[in-house]
Amino acid sequence: MASPKLSVIIPVHNESANVGPLCERLFPVLGRIGLAWEVVFVDDGSRDDTLDVIRAMSRTEPRIGAVSFSRNFGKEIAIAAGLDHARGDAVVIMDADLQHPPEMIEAFVERWQQGYDMVYGQRTDRSDETRVKRGFAQLFYRLFSRFGEISLPEGAGDFRLIDRKGVDVLRTLGEKARFSKGLYAWIGFKGAGVPFVVEERRFGTSKWSFRKLFRFAFDGIAAFSTVPLRIWTYLGFLISFLSIAAALFFFVRTLLFGTDLPGFPSLIVSIMFFSGIQLMSLGIIGEYVGRIFAEVKRRPLYVVAERIGASAEVSNSLVPDNYLLRQA
Repeated sequence: MASPKLSVIIPVHNESANVGPLCERLFPVLGRIGLAWEVVFVDDGSRDDTLDVIRAMSRTEPRIGAVSFSRNFGKEIAIAAGLDHARGDAVVIMDADLQHPPEMIEAFVERWQQGYDMVYGQRTDRSDETRVKRGFAQLFYRLFSRFGEISLPEGAGDFRLIDRKGVDVLRTLGEKARFSKGLYAWIGFKGAGVPFVVEERRFGTSKWSFRKLFRFAFDGIAAFSTVPLRIWTYLGFLISFLSIAAALFFFVRTLLFGTDLPGFPSLIVSIMFFSGIQLMSLGIIGEYVGRIFAEVKRRPLYVVAERIGASAEVSNSLVPDNYLLRQA
């Protein structure tokens, strides 16, 4: 099969009902673009028949391939695996639930041909989300913009096109706690946003619970900022200053008015407050130490159980240091 010019990476996890409808809309779009193409599904340990559906489609369409993990490693790792296996000069990343309109790929390719190396979709509204979720999303972008070492385009996610040179750089970044949105911005290159409206999910439910989203947000801030660590340094200085001020206050009051019986409730409240501060600071430090521990073990990002089709061949345009480990 001819080397593709355009690769489409689609991470999937229990998406058997969505694969068919997605391909029905995606293939005509790829045909209109007029470039040699491939589609690489990354099966992130699905428990349904997602891989069987992809395997059956691959028999009739050789430009479809799949990489199947031995277990669930998470969407961020699935994206990294897709980048390892994509062979195109341009690589599009999109979800399988049809919330990312396949028709937008035409606009992505047009911008890429105009000279942009990173073309990302920017959602124009969040009306499909609850008010609480929208509020936390806005808070995250503000915190990341204020304290992160880079800035993120608001509304930009994984739905994007990346030029081959950007893909090659991303493949060298082997960190375990991955925050792909930050990595896209960190590598730089000339970028452009294309607004789009998020469509309703065709089948199934979202895999992102509030707990997972909160963890993902914390991973993003921790990966691109040390502010959570510095906060406790500043807080320690503040508490030390207040304690000295309080000591001076009680010393002067004792000289002027004598001693009185200390209150038991205030003592308990003080102990509980400072104990909580210490535990929280240790927890933040522990989060960073845990990330260091995960990195120094140098385990592979993922383990491949099966590859389907020619489109699942590992791209040899760049060989990362842990390439053999990723081969599983």
